Amino acid sequence: MANFINGVALKVITSLLLCIVMLFSGGLCQSVPAAYIFGDSLVDVGNNNHLPLSRIKANFPHNGIDFPTGKPTGRFSNGKNAADFLAETLGLPTAQPYLSLVSEMKLTLTKYPVTGVSFASGGAGLFNRTHDRFGQVIPMTQQVDYYSLVHEQLVRQLGSDGARTHVAKSLFAIVIGSNDLFAYFRKNSKVSKDYTPQQYVDLMVSTLKQLIKRLYGMGARKFVVTAVGVLGCTPKQRNQNTTNDCKAETNDWSTKYNTALQVLLQDLKSELSDINYSYFDTYGAMNNIIQHPQTHGITEIKEACCGLGNLKADIPCIPISNYCSNRSNHLFWDFYHPTEVVSSLFANLLYNGSKQFTFPINVAQLVKL
Repeated sequence: MANFINGVALKVITSLLLCIVMLFSGGLCQSVPAAYIFGDSLVDVGNNNHLPLSRIKANFPHNGIDFPTGKPTGRFSNGKNAADFLAETLGLPTAQPYLSLVSEMKLTLTKYPVTGVSFASGGAGLFNRTHDRFGQVIPMTQQVDYYSLVHEQLVRQLGSDGARTHVAKSLFAIVIGSNDLFAYFRKNSKVSKDYTPQQYVDLMVSTLKQLIKRLYGMGARKFVVTAVGVLGCTPKQRNQNTTNDCKAETNDWSTKYNTALQVLLQDLKSELSDINYSYFDTYGAMNNIIQHPQTHGITEIKEACCGLGNLKADIPCIPISNYCSNRSNHLFWDFYHPTEVVSSLFANLLYNGSKQFTFPINVAQLVKL
């Protein structure tokens, strides 16, 4: 408990220092009291470390080799991920994993940090069955359930009015959908026998709509929602083609899902006028790197940095795997996840990028509303 309290104190002091710096530089730390993070391994900062039966973990080398501590943290990255960089731009500490908070406080007198909580879990999807082959993960529905518990505690901590104001000003970031699509298009997929691709995409969108409305019902008003990336061009997907080309079908339905996701957000804005959102076109931003890698200092867009075999995608990034010496010139860290430098690039585009990739407004504009 003492270690936990010391850790919280350090985070609070760090957050205050960041706020002072940002205030003098025109920052926005006072505009955003908290960031609540929902999603998958792209933004998991350690929840899966606390799932004993999960087969999707990153709490071992070579993950974390470029993290400030030089040690694995549960992030599926050589260093920080997009959740870390988003928090930094907001002047907030990285939202702590929900399961680590529950573990530290043993469910007694639980007081969650008012700067945010992360519910993201590697392997998670919109559908509970998406993670069947991964063992334990926290699917999106369960993540929202966990948030409801945090919300109840916020009301107790801040009072009804205080909690309402806090939640309405906070950001709710949602990074989900990739694992659902991977599950549909993998070899011998069971779910593909139950739905056509269009039915599946429609179900993904309708499921997400209900989850966002649940969060709205608990006071959430500012949403950051990301598209899925160029999934067919991940090393794992390329490795399934003898030519190492991208898998066109996966990319095609990734695009169709993203289009439906944009329509969903527009519909929600029409239905619930006090909702505001930033949509990040991860697909477009990633495709821009693939088409113009040198512009971003990237020289390797196909092969993973860490792994074994063809494109380092036959074997995942595990302690016996090889890893590249220059992580900053690779698009992919392992056979699914971007390198730290690419996550930083995406976070910067999300925060203050143009409407080329972030619309109808970017996060810097969203926090001012």
